[in-house]
Amino acid sequence: MASKRTKPNSPRSLKQTEVRGPAQDKYSVLLPTYNERENLPLIVWLLVKSFSDSGINYEIIIIDDGSPDGTRDVAEQLEKIYGSDKILLRPREKKLGLGTAYIHGMKHATGNYIIIMDADLSHHPKFIPEFIRKQKEGNFDIVSGTRYKGNGGVYGWDLKRKIIRLYRKEVLQKLIENCVSKGYVFQMEMIVRARQLNYTIGSNIICGSSLW
Repeated sequence: MASKRTKPNSPRSLKQTEVRGPAQDKYSVLLPTYNERENLPLIVWLLVKSFSDSGINYEIIIIDDGSPDGTRDVAEQLEKIYGSDKILLRPREKKLGLGTAYIHGMKHATGNYIIIMDADLSHHPKFIPEFIRKQKEGNFDIVSGTRYKGNGGVYGWDLKRKIIRLYRKEVLQKLIENCVSKGYVFQMEMIVRARQLNYTIGSNIICGSSLW
């Protein structure tokens, strides 16, 4: 008797693969913080909800740079609430730059994919499954996304626009080895380096001025 199992190339099977990814895939979110005491509980809750609802394996690595407002204390509480397997606090003693925060976080990441984003709620984590789906569809090394208001220019290159990025871990490691910037331009330099090294880059535009 013929098997009734869903064929690997059926629409239903493809949709599940695109959203959830292979069972072995794990996504490490690098979340640098500085004076984010008020925002951190909400962004973490939204991340956990988005990943849990989508059946995605994840960890959130909080890199706090000695925030004077008590962000580290909040992160410690979140680690207890959600578990140290899901929330990893990896603080530093002082503010040393965004680029070095990512480098520090990478040392502790156990996922095979890395997501970098800000903790300031500039983007809703509900868009992350779309990034994962985009990466699976095109088998991209990097997926970059930002809000785009239609005023011209290339999205993702304006430093005033916040971005989310999804990387294969080994790709991000290679890019970090080649980057020399330390601040916010670190993210821009990584894309330049990625193009020089012929990595494949997918783009995901997050439309609209409000994400809530």
